[in-house]
Amino acid sequence: MKIRIGTRKSKLALWQSEWVKAQIEKKFPDVEVELVKITTKGDKILDVPLAKIGDKGLFTKEIEEAMLRGEVDIAVHSLKDVPSKLPEGLKLIAYSDREDPRDAFLSNGKFTLETLPQGAVVGTSSLRRKAQLRILRPDVQIKDLRGNVDTRIRKLKEGEYDAIILAAAGVKRLGWEEEIDEVLSPDKFIPSVSQGILGIEAREGDEEIERIVREAINFYESEVAATLERAFLRTLEGGCQVPMGCYAVVNEDRVHVRAFISDLEGKFFHREEGVFSFKDLKDADRIGVSIAERLLSAGGREILEELLKCQ
Repeated sequence: MKIRIGTRKSKLALWQSEWVKAQIEKKFPDVEVELVKITTKGDKILDVPLAKIGDKGLFTKEIEEAMLRGEVDIAVHSLKDVPSKLPEGLKLIAYSDREDPRDAFLSNGKFTLETLPQGAVVGTSSLRRKAQLRILRPDVQIKDLRGNVDTRIRKLKEGEYDAIILAAAGVKRLGWEEEIDEVLSPDKFIPSVSQGILGIEAREGDEEIERIVREAINFYESEVAATLERAFLRTLEGGCQVPMGCYAVVNEDRVHVRAFISDLEGKFFHREEGVFSFKDLKDADRIGVSIAERLLSAGGREILEELLKCQ
């Protein structure tokens, strides 16, 4: 049997796909796994902030289309990049063990977020990171930052920024952990939905592929966390880019959740935190929806309405 993985060409995407390939081949030596490299819209548009492009499938659409055409069998995604609603005919079939879900602060070995000088230039294109930065360090200048992980680190080293913020998972997977000056605590800096988890997407009905991939890859605690966090995302999405974050930590039958929604400037910032009991994935989904609804009632609905006016 042969399984074809559709993957982006970036170093991180290739690392992730190679890792999945290795897990499948280790568990199922008779299965041949091939990587098929695909360029996505997000790889082509590098001079515009992601939020201004407004396409929720920037890093997934072309790969998903190839899957639907039968050219590849599965896709390996950084789950934080995957829209809450998948194209008809596709589904998420497995979730990797979660790498460090936190955000990493890099400044060429000079600073932490707290010791960063006033007026320093911090690079990020994430609305979630920008909103939380404006709460914690309203004095810094925020400058958009695009490109693959290695490109972003190079721009920092060349002096375009005093510091940048990246997903710790990507930095660590590429072996650049020594570049990190501080890992930002989720108590103060809430991660993106499903950050650190690899999501495996496939066609509905490919039962044998799903069985093989789940046996080789799936990690139940990640599946619970991703289900909860993506239910939160699904409930808050209003057709626009919104600064928000949700992070769930699973411990047996309980889950600790931190979540927020904000306006673009971080002036109206609403946060929820709690520990919940769950029995199954349906419970996890319901908890994610409930937390999102609490944030909507606390002022999030007005934020969404205001953001929609700006489109």
